[in-house]
Amino acid sequence: MKFFLSYLNQRKHSIIVFILFSAVFSVSFILYDITPLAVVYPALLCAFLGAVFMFFDFRKNKNKHKTLCALYKYTDNITDNFPTADTIDDLDYQEIINRLVEEGKQRDTAMNIKYFDMIDYYTLWAHQIKTPIAAMKLNLQNSDGEMERIISEDLFRIEQYVEMVLVFLRLDSDYTDYVIRKNPLDNIIKSAVRKFASQFIRKKINLVYEPIDMDVLTDEKWLSFVIEQVLSNALKYTQSGEISISLENPETLCIRDTGIGIAPEDLPRIFDKGFTGYNGRADKKASGIGLYLCKRICCNLGHNISAVSSLGKGTEIRIDLSRESIEIE
Repeated sequence: MKFFLSYLNQRKHSIIVFILFSAVFSVSFILYDITPLAVVYPALLCAFLGAVFMFFDFRKNKNKHKTLCALYKYTDNITDNFPTADTIDDLDYQEIINRLVEEGKQRDTAMNIKYFDMIDYYTLWAHQIKTPIAAMKLNLQNSDGEMERIISEDLFRIEQYVEMVLVFLRLDSDYTDYVIRKNPLDNIIKSAVRKFASQFIRKKINLVYEPIDMDVLTDEKWLSFVIEQVLSNALKYTQSGEISISLENPETLCIRDTGIGIAPEDLPRIFDKGFTGYNGRADKKASGIGLYLCKRICCNLGHNISAVSSLGKGTEIRIDLSRESIEIE
């Protein structure tokens, strides 16, 4: 009905012209003392023929409208599915759209080239920066003073930031190297904990952990990154107390700390990109990227990550490692 009313509105000028012409003929016949019936019959006949014409024209326009609506689902080949042009206006509009589509493709190509150039540059930079970091760590191994330990921890944080850059660049890549297979969870956790051993010791934070005898279907490298990010946050916001790592049924890894906690109004948004919240504003160094990357990676791996926290009572990050069975490599 809506399309029919729209169609009548488009044809209103033709309808008004027909009525005016009929009125002109009627007035002319009256002025010449000719019976108006001589106009009525031809007018009715013309109206009938016009109605027949409008019926077929309406059906044709409705089919064209359906074809155009179906084009919504097309993207690259939209111009290949245009309905047949019936008027000069149709040809003009199609030509304009063809040119706009072509210009859009050229802009997309240019943007893609710039984007991949940028990705290649930052990927190369991230790999190159690892060389001087490794060299500095080797030089520091021969000394065991307080200053050397502080510098070593700073270098470790730099390594984390570089790794975050690489992860961010690889997230949407078509060549992301996910290798999903069964991995011993205990090995993944212990490897992550060892990286933070010096920070546990320096801050005198207790680690509560008992070996977990379970294999998890995941990607070892990417899950390690998630666990390391969670441990890094736990150590950053825990000044005293302990950090515990445990497994809850059926396959939920829980990492709890006794740190400052998260404000209730911030908790729903901690996995949003760039969100730092009250703690981040107080720290002034938080990027709001770490937990966002964890969320994205867990989603890609088929896991789920969530948080429970109270101000002043610590935070618990829960990683549900269960997933549907898939082909194991």
